Amino acid sequence: MAVLLAALGVAAIVVLVSASRAAQADVQQGEAGAMPVRVLTVDYRDDAAISEAYPGLIAARRESELGFESGGRIAEIAVDIGDRVEAGDTLARLDTSTLTAQIAAADAQTNEAQAQVEIARATEQRQRTLLERGHISQQRFDEVATNTRAAEARRAAAAAQANALRAQLVLSRITAPFSGVVTARMADEGAIAAPGSPVLRLVEDTALEIRIGLPAMAAATLVEGQSYPFTTGAGPITATFRTATGVVDVRTRTVTAIFDVDAGQARSGEVARLQLETGIESRGFWVPTSALTEARRGLWSVQTLVRDDSGWWTLEPRAVETLRVEVDRAFVRGAVSDGEMIVSSGLQRVTPGQRVIPVEE
Repeated sequence: MAVLLAALGVAAIVVLVSASRAAQADVQQGEAGAMPVRVLTVDYRDDAAISEAYPGLIAARRESELGFESGGRIAEIAVDIGDRVEAGDTLARLDTSTLTAQIAAADAQTNEAQAQVEIARATEQRQRTLLERGHISQQRFDEVATNTRAAEARRAAAAAQANALRAQLVLSRITAPFSGVVTARMADEGAIAAPGSPVLRLVEDTALEIRIGLPAMAAATLVEGQSYPFTTGAGPITATFRTATGVVDVRTRTVTAIFDVDAGQARSGEVARLQLETGIESRGFWVPTSALTEARRGLWSVQTLVRDDSGWWTLEPRAVETLRVEVDRAFVRGAVSDGEMIVSSGLQRVTPGQRVIPVEE
């Protein structure tokens, strides 16, 4: 009896070992036909945002080409390229010898006219006394009074001529309208300057600004007086939003936004890029561009992992729509549920319906 029981036990052990080996062989055979793929879990978001860079040029807030309002021979240019000047400094002047002589002549004419006025007023006073005594007619007195008014008019005209020449004397100098740096010199002493022709270029170096063309919706999110991050070739800087034109340019379809930047942070002529986060209104999820394959009718698809009847993971293509595309990722939505797994890379090595083994990113 004991022998029989021992034999039955040995037989049971053999059967169990055989079954275990067969099951292990099936698993190994199934795993041998499945390919490991990198996957990510779909995570739908309602508050997604992207960071976009908008380029602009750092420039001086004020820049002027300065010239003489009246023409003449240049007597002196007191500054050179690279010199820093303060507002009100004299930068250049014309030869005013002829003008000074004209002013002296005009002053002499004014003095002469003033003497004539004094004589006319004295004569009028004497004629008034005679009129009161009845020695002259009213007509005679009116003629004398008219001569006095004419002398006063001649005196006023001579004084006005002298003042006009003195105004030209002031215009014969170029003064700095604001503090800045001289960046160009177009003429030298001895040259004949035409009225309004540029002689010097002055650039304000204490106040810089950045002008950037932005989409109207992006410009509407800017807050006046708030600082925003920029990147330049020399590194990151900050600039304060001053204002926006509010008018969409018909050529670029953008709104010009103006930012003030400290002159100590940047230099005029550098390119600065505004880093601005823009919200995405639609609901979707981020995928790397390596997870997308082009489908029909301009759509894209992703390979989604689904369970087959045997419990294995297999690939099933699902159509998606791209909402925003960046260099290495895209924001999409489509026939994929939240929490499902999709293949994140290596799509060239797999085909729809293939068994795979997911490897989480």
